[in-house]
Amino acid sequence: MSLLDDARVLLPELAELRHALHRTPELGLELPRTQALVLEALAGLGLEVSTGAGLDSVTAVLRGGRPGPAVLLRGDMDALPVTELTGEPFSSQNEGLMHACGHDMHVAGLVGAARLLAARRDDLPGSVVFMFQPGEEGDGGAQIMIDEGVLDAAGERVVAAYGVHVSAGLLPQGVVAGRPGTLMAATDSAVVTVQGAGGHGSAPHRALDPVPVAAEIVLALQAMVTRRFDAFDPIVVTVGAIHAGTANNIIPATATLEITIRTFSDATWQAAPERLREVCEHVAAAHGLTADVDYRRGYPVTVNDPHELERTARLTRELLGEHAWVTMPQPLAGGEDFSFVLQEAPGAFVFVSALLPGEDPATAPYNHSPHARFHDDALATSASLLAALALDRLAEG
Repeated sequence: MSLLDDARVLLPELAELRHALHRTPELGLELPRTQALVLEALAGLGLEVSTGAGLDSVTAVLRGGRPGPAVLLRGDMDALPVTELTGEPFSSQNEGLMHACGHDMHVAGLVGAARLLAARRDDLPGSVVFMFQPGEEGDGGAQIMIDEGVLDAAGERVVAAYGVHVSAGLLPQGVVAGRPGTLMAATDSAVVTVQGAGGHGSAPHRALDPVPVAAEIVLALQAMVTRRFDAFDPIVVTVGAIHAGTANNIIPATATLEITIRTFSDATWQAAPERLREVCEHVAAAHGLTADVDYRRGYPVTVNDPHELERTARLTRELLGEHAWVTMPQPLAGGEDFSFVLQEAPGAFVFVSALLPGEDPATAPYNHSPHARFHDDALATSASLLAALALDRLAEG
């Protein structure tokens, strides 16, 4: 039987695991229940299993029956602070928490890949590292696992790394999508504090009002986006929160802006902090105020290796049919900490449709929505594709 056929045989078990994970979502880097379920699911496969020191990760190594290099397959495990409204029979039992981004699907899919590959151990020319990662949703768990040695868990540096992300909407059912080069944005943030001098609202000339300065900074940042950066190498700057004042007749001493910055190339990523700082400081100075800019680096740009992306596209067509692969016309502005792994090893990260039958991809609730639902059948797609990627790359030597 093919990998996909074998994955479909495993589907009931994988769906049961996914539902168990979905009922008990956990946040961040500490995922004791999730870790326990993963360890239980991997038991008996003959893997070399270890857990993290600074986070509740699981690293498992499958040694093939023949010598060869090592590759890495990754699945993230953490949930979101979202109250579930799907009505699924396996809905979250942890109030205020939900696997709204499909990471329960990623875990079960990676377990499926481990089972498919363990069944082919004797013919496997090398080793496979399975990376079960906490803390993708803002905590940078991938970098922590790298620092703890996941890329060298097989005794040598992995030669390639692969990951998938399920999509509750946007993509038609049965589709896998990706693109060479930049797939997702770098995700930085900044907190800008405009420092003025407070006073009475009836006498603004006796104060240094930070509120209009903050408003001017918001507009100036949008001019910066279009006038200081190439339109074909864009940047997204969104001021998501403004905080100032306590009453309508009091001029506050400070105003604070909270900003997200998305970039799609290393050059723009490198240039963004200084240019944002210049705008904020100079606009404030023009009015006799100051601006303190706390610029915070987040996840880097997620970049697919062109050769590994082409491998993924080829294997998708072989597994699922010619029309199953879609090349994305442009990157997504969301961020992903698998980018840290792809900085260290060539690889590919792609999106797998988990759209439910009968849903319109254009209107189906998307990832992070309290109504987001994911089709269990996508587990077979993810498991078989990840296993196929490992087998194909190891066969290359």
